[in-house]
Amino acid sequence: MAYLAEPVPTVPQSQPSGPQSQPPGPHDRPGPWLFVRPGGAAAGLPAGVVLFGRDGTLLQDVTCNGDPAMVRPMAGVRAALAALRAAGFALGVVSNQPGVARGLLGPGQVEAVQSRAEALLGPLDVWAVCPHGPHQGCPCRMPAPTLVTAACRALGLPPARVTVIGCSDAVIGAALAAGAHAIRVPEAAAPTTTGCPPCTLTTCRTADGPEQAAELVLRR
Repeated sequence: MAYLAEPVPTVPQSQPSGPQSQPPGPHDRPGPWLFVRPGGAAAGLPAGVVLFGRDGTLLQDVTCNGDPAMVRPMAGVRAALAALRAAGFALGVVSNQPGVARGLLGPGQVEAVQSRAEALLGPLDVWAVCPHGPHQGCPCRMPAPTLVTAACRALGLPPARVTVIGCSDAVIGAALAAGAHAIRVPEAAAPTTTGCPPCTLTTCRTADGPEQAAELVLRR
């Protein structure tokens, strides 16, 4: 899995001085982390792109998980991915990982979880990750659209040809803000309803799980 460097800040960042100063950590830099698979579906002309939220949609939600042994796919995910791959779709993941900013996860742990997910589910073309905390004011934390638009650029297709499947307000909000299609699947726990535009026929469809969401994508 290749790692693409984080975007260079467009605004100069002040640097601390003095003997006690430390170089900025990965979560202090603006912009998402992008992990792109060379030679995947992005290298050809995919039928479209489907992006999954990670925790609670693609994988069982384990808070700040950095342990590959705790990676468990959600029910229906394998069948959904198989159907979409067979139809020629590029596949990816968008994910907020504030545990990095809190010092609970390192970049290697994030990538180890992603690698384990791919070992269980097959290759994915792009992972777009926000490593920042909710109060850092970064440009990429969902529901901002940056993770979705960054994945679109990496895969070479516009948001209009992208569908995002997620269970959280943040993921659905990011999809709609980017101009992508969105399909909401149920959360494992009680869902929240604030911060996300209401799911209507013109904004957000709903499905009872990843497998039915894939069927909706294929019927479009």
